[in-house]
Amino acid sequence: MADTPPRKPKPSLTALGDHPLAPETLMMGHGYDPMLSEGSLKAPIFLTSTFAFPSAAEGKRFFEGITGKRPGGTDGLVYSRFNGPNQQILEGRLPLWDGAEEALVFSSGMTAICVLMMTYCSAGDVIVHSGPLYAASEGFVARTLSRFGVTYVDFPAGATREELDAVLAKAQQQAAAQGGKVAMIYLESPGNPTNALVDVEAVRAARDAALGTDCPIAIDNTFLGPLWSRPLDHGADVVVYSLTKYVGGHSDLVAGSIAGARRWIDPVRMLRNTMGGIADPHTAWMLLRSLETVELRMSRAGENAAKVCAWLARHPKVEGLGYLGMIDDPRQQDIFDRHCTGAGSTFSLFVKGGEAESFRFLDALKIAKLAVSLGGTETLASHPASMTHLSVPDERKAMLGITDNLVRVSIGIENADDLIADFEQALAAV
Repeated sequence: MADTPPRKPKPSLTALGDHPLAPETLMMGHGYDPMLSEGSLKAPIFLTSTFAFPSAAEGKRFFEGITGKRPGGTDGLVYSRFNGPNQQILEGRLPLWDGAEEALVFSSGMTAICVLMMTYCSAGDVIVHSGPLYAASEGFVARTLSRFGVTYVDFPAGATREELDAVLAKAQQQAAAQGGKVAMIYLESPGNPTNALVDVEAVRAARDAALGTDCPIAIDNTFLGPLWSRPLDHGADVVVYSLTKYVGGHSDLVAGSIAGARRWIDPVRMLRNTMGGIADPHTAWMLLRSLETVELRMSRAGENAAKVCAWLARHPKVEGLGYLGMIDDPRQQDIFDRHCTGAGSTFSLFVKGGEAESFRFLDALKIAKLAVSLGGTETLASHPASMTHLSVPDERKAMLGITDNLVRVSIGIENADDLIADFEQALAAV
């Protein structure tokens, strides 16, 4: 019996003549050839730790790519700490949403962030970051990287070009005193949980003027991506996601990703190859499923959020809303107009009162779930000051606007009138 020769997947269709196909169309099959998997319409889950090589020479070639001895990465499957069929298909589809060259998937959003920062930072270096950040991101910079001689300089999300110039000058002086460099600029926009926006274009201009183009700008786009914002179009080099949120979107998995140009992604891939942290095959398979409906889910959630916030804005027990569809600051509105295509479905609800009133509201909810995270099919509500951002020092929380009366709400895809009825009865308990 003759050996079956190894087969390569047929090229994926990305256009019909001069008509480019949209990401939501490409999510249905890009990067997967059913004929390589017994005709299975959907990719199977490849539960294996290692892969058989076609020949010893091919095995050598694959390892040359994995180890970086040969540039360009591996073009074959080696070992599941490095790659696998489900992960490779997923990493081929994620860049389509952001206009990126490459993507990497991780076991969580924080794994993605930590490996990214460790790739680019050495002892004596300085990270410049916006504020607020997700508490675990901020804590990793302030408490973990600091143990290895990495320091930081932060700035408020809405900083102007002039303010950014001053921040970068301070960072350069700090790095020089430590014998290091400004290693990276790390942004989160909208910021968690206040929805404060960063002017990515101004950050890019300030970076280019002060540091040149060798210092990467990375941005956590979890609140708006991949549908309502494309930061790579506005000057970011690397876009970061907690795929747990909108991309996964069903509150049943934990994963993360980064995407950008190959020059920025390949070094991170090398460290991930060493440390591990790649998303497992089953999680990657579930994300492939979720990507098929992400546009539908996010659109419905965004429509629901607009209806709910229009109602909340008129309620006497609501002090204010941190909702991108109702911005009252001209600087923030200008950033939104240039950077965003939608207001999202996660927002801050400021209840009149403090922690006690916020807790009464949260405990009275019947449809919305009292839980952290966001971007799921169900509506979620939480209290950042005492939950996700509890570890942030009180004085910093006050500076960032993370107050005791702030409730973070992530609107799902339920009926909007039902959600309004739920918020109405919950606010009655305040």
